[in-house]
Amino acid sequence: MRSILAASDANLNRIYEAEAYGPLPHENNYWRTTFDAPHFPALASDQTCDIAIIGAGYTGLHAALRLAGEDVVVLDTHQPGWGASGRNGGFCCLGGAHADDADIAKMFGASDAASWAQTQRASVDHVDQFLQDHSLDVDRHSDGETILAHTPKAFAGLQHEQAWIKDTYGIHAPLYSADAMIDQGMCASVNAKQPGFVGALTIPVGFALNPLKYASGLANAVAKSGAKIHGDSPVINAEYKDGLHVLRTPQAILRAKKVIFATNGYSRDNLPKQLKKRYLPVQSNILVTRPLTEDELAAQGWTSRQMCYDTRNLLHYFRLLPDNRMLFGMRGATSASPDAFAAAEAATRQHFETMFPAWSHIGTPYFWSGLIAGARNFVPFAGPLPELPNAYAAMCYHGNGVAMGSYCGKLIAEKLLDQPHATTAPDFLDQPLAAFPFGRYRRHILPLLYRWYSFQDGP
Repeated sequence: MRSILAASDANLNRIYEAEAYGPLPHENNYWRTTFDAPHFPALASDQTCDIAIIGAGYTGLHAALRLAGEDVVVLDTHQPGWGASGRNGGFCCLGGAHADDADIAKMFGASDAASWAQTQRASVDHVDQFLQDHSLDVDRHSDGETILAHTPKAFAGLQHEQAWIKDTYGIHAPLYSADAMIDQGMCASVNAKQPGFVGALTIPVGFALNPLKYASGLANAVAKSGAKIHGDSPVINAEYKDGLHVLRTPQAILRAKKVIFATNGYSRDNLPKQLKKRYLPVQSNILVTRPLTEDELAAQGWTSRQMCYDTRNLLHYFRLLPDNRMLFGMRGATSASPDAFAAAEAATRQHFETMFPAWSHIGTPYFWSGLIAGARNFVPFAGPLPELPNAYAAMCYHGNGVAMGSYCGKLIAEKLLDQPHATTAPDFLDQPLAAFPFGRYRRHILPLLYRWYSFQDGP
């Protein structure tokens, strides 16, 4: 069976090295140490169902939950939450697009821009309601998210953001000067080459959570709803034949009347071919420290448990976990080879020490990475796939998939059920994904893009 899978995988177009899809980036994931995740058996015999879902992350699982009562089977290459849903920083917050609000208004009009703003808020509320309905303990903390300005220009932008938040959501987002940040327990020290943050804005929408506990709780809820989940069941071939989607795994074949592709950064260019070149996987890296003592927290001046990110294009994101470990993440890696993985760990550690120099002696025993996905127009996609009957996909959350990926799962399920207006969403989410240049070599534009971003971010 192993040889069959290896041979089949060779024909599945993936744009990173094989290591990106194997155990290396995931084996030192801190979240895996926090509890025992459920295990679901592989698809062992040929089956037929009404709706197949490929991908047991937030999107696929929320789609399955919304389809409760239907004949649903979920397949995953590994286990629920193995991909980005069990590896991310646990930021449940506004977001989902890389395009800003002004760009979205220019591209799609004021009505869709307003709808998108409300969709972001609805996505956070959707996760919150799910956690309440199922009484899930996911180590929740943080009163919204805090954005840290790394330049005076960026701080001026936060002032405009504060007004936008008030106008759009009717809530007050506190703005803090650099001195006020210290009073809030958010002191990132300064050195000669790295200016400190000049101010911050707290948007009181959202919260932090343990992403793997969330994914696992979601999988359990889906199983209780009546849907079947099969882990360790990679789809190695898919075709549409005689009115059915024929999904072949190493062990068995699943035939379905309708199918949802919910694989995001772990998608493959020929599964289905309608996604070929139409998403860009991007690596995100995270480290977690050992537990910090109260003296060590005081020495740095960082005691806040707010989830935070800065205003750089190549952003840093971080939060103090409930057990006093510091989680610190960033982007910038462009390769998944073992040497590149080691280099990404060293770079992440260097950025961590620059931002938190009082913790330069603190051990960081956990480091891992995962793949997010972006679209060429910088907005998510949740709609039918062109030229493939009864096929749907939802993906490309640009690093903000905890809330938006969950919400788009519900949204795509309602589109499949022909209930397109049941959930708040802008029309542009249906717009077919545009192709990136350079085909399977498209990730090689990232080094140039990152250098440009680094230049814009400054020292």
